[in-house]
Amino acid sequence: MDWSAFILSLKLAAWTTALLLPAGVIAGRALAARRFAGKAWVEAGVALPLVLPPTVLGYYLLVAFGSESALGAAWQSVTGRSLVFTFEGLLLASMVFNIPFVIQPVQRAFEALPPDVREAAWVSGMSRAATFWKIELPLAWPGILTALVLTFAHTMGEFGVVLMVGGNIPDETKTIAIAIYDRVQAFDDARAGAMSALLLFFAFAAIGLVYAVGSRFGRTHG
Repeated sequence: MDWSAFILSLKLAAWTTALLLPAGVIAGRALAARRFAGKAWVEAGVALPLVLPPTVLGYYLLVAFGSESALGAAWQSVTGRSLVFTFEGLLLASMVFNIPFVIQPVQRAFEALPPDVREAAWVSGMSRAATFWKIELPLAWPGILTALVLTFAHTMGEFGVVLMVGGNIPDETKTIAIAIYDRVQAFDDARAGAMSALLLFFAFAAIGLVYAVGSRFGRTHG
């Protein structure tokens, strides 16, 4: 077992979830509550990482993060480090390819709230901010929890974008998915199988948690 790669994957997943979830809640709530011209195209852009091949998304991110791009050059001038093949670049790429896993479950959760719940809170004198924090957010928490779990689990297992943007640098960008690939290439079936089993268990537990919470919430509010 490559524990350093596993710990790096946990670190990447934790940072991705912590940074992306608050923005995803705000964006999901906005998409659920507002109607505007071009909304369908915005939603299509949110869903795009789901249908793009990881190598295609990884290629465009590699170009966008490169030293010849405005973003890459600005990052290098400030930090003195390249954005590609570093943990920071890997984290930024992880946030991009996880956008639909955060926004879509949150958006669906807010869309499921009856409009009269908000209106009743407003009539009672609650501000829009108070209504969001005290009424909407608690009711939408199963969707938010789903977004959290899916984002964390998806980051743990992502391979294509990680390889394109981060490469395979031990203790820097070598995640457990890359470590499994390395072991397969080296015909080390025992270690590849052990790490694959760990990811399989992790993914199954994460999905089971999502379904368990959804089922319990459904019975409570059914």
